[in-house]
Amino acid sequence: MIQIDGRLYDRAYFEEAGDRIGRQVGLNGGKAGRYAVCFGNTAEWLSFFFAIRKAEASVLPIHPGTPYPAARKLAMTANCDRLFYNSLTAEVLEAQEEAPGPGRLLHMSSGTTGAAKCIARSWNDIDREVESYVSTFREPEGMTPVIACPTTHSYGLICGILVALKRGQVPVVVETGNPKHLLKVLREIDRPLLYSSPAILHTLSRLLPEGERLYAAMTSGTLLPDPWFTQIRARSEHLFQQYGCSESGCIAINPDMHAAADMGFVLPHLEISTGTSAEDAGEIVVQSDGGAAIHTRDLGYRRKNGMLVFMSRMDDMINVSGLNVYPGDVEDAVMAMPDVTDAVAFRKTDRFAGERVALLYSASRPVSSRDIREWCSRHLASHQLPMEMVQVGEIPRQANGKISRRDVATRHAAGEFTGPERGVAS
Repeated sequence: MIQIDGRLYDRAYFEEAGDRIGRQVGLNGGKAGRYAVCFGNTAEWLSFFFAIRKAEASVLPIHPGTPYPAARKLAMTANCDRLFYNSLTAEVLEAQEEAPGPGRLLHMSSGTTGAAKCIARSWNDIDREVESYVSTFREPEGMTPVIACPTTHSYGLICGILVALKRGQVPVVVETGNPKHLLKVLREIDRPLLYSSPAILHTLSRLLPEGERLYAAMTSGTLLPDPWFTQIRARSEHLFQQYGCSESGCIAINPDMHAAADMGFVLPHLEISTGTSAEDAGEIVVQSDGGAAIHTRDLGYRRKNGMLVFMSRMDDMINVSGLNVYPGDVEDAVMAMPDVTDAVAFRKTDRFAGERVALLYSASRPVSSRDIREWCSRHLASHQLPMEMVQVGEIPRQANGKISRRDVATRHAAGEFTGPERGVAS
């Protein structure tokens, strides 16, 4: 059973809807296709998903807010032969012929460091991830999962819905982006576990009345800035974090967060190699059952107790005259400043230092670049100081809450960002 915006859908509903959809679109386990599905109605989308999964075909879930031209482009990039865009009447696409193989869950990489690419994971891989997740992460067994993130994304679909169903729980899907409504839903549920984005958790932590706390929350997708983590942690009885990548799914889970960079303990079906300390950090490389090594391009290390610690995206690191600058360190320092609400540090070419730090920030009032510079000079080393600072109304984030520093740098270089304050650090 799954509850969607207050309505309960039982197993019989999904079985009947799945059989109807299967007959209508010609799903057949003996002839697996690659179907791209973009439905605004979550119950219909999930019915379609379960039908495709049952038929052992392949599916590319597309976020319901995606315009048709963009959805079609995604479907073709993923080499899908059918696109279902808010209709059970398929648009036939020109797909390259592939060798027969098992059905897969298809999804596009986030594209935060380059062009998005299609990732295909077999249903056996998905089942193994769910089993490992459930057997390892036992803390939520008495909680009700509340899915306030897209069910077309692996975070909401696999870790939210499929994990809940595996545990015999009834997941609650909340489709609205209204944080006040989300708080109302959480208050009506006994021991809710909220699956959502860092930005939503931060907003909720600020909206909560004094003395009220979230019962439990899961964060994923991007590192919590330290000021956000401190506030969310103080307003949550239980705070969990999971870390993963498109190619492998969930890699590690932290069952009790005490630091934003502590990603968690690696799930037992995976093996990783990385550094052994902050001074000996290395790329996080993942492997499953003797398969090909997956290079995450994340820099981190593993403590002696097994805790996996994230340091930075390797592609985001800024080299200032031979000295490494982690953007997160700059962002944490800036966001600790009163009135600053969000920030992103990124690479800017410099003819003297090779690279320097540039900064976009938002604040609840106009904050001058001089004030930012003075604050940073008390909290950062000279090579970490931003060279250029621009205040904007809102930091550009992707639909999943992630920031693409590559995209921000490109847009900044094109002169897109303007604001009440621009400045060059001395």
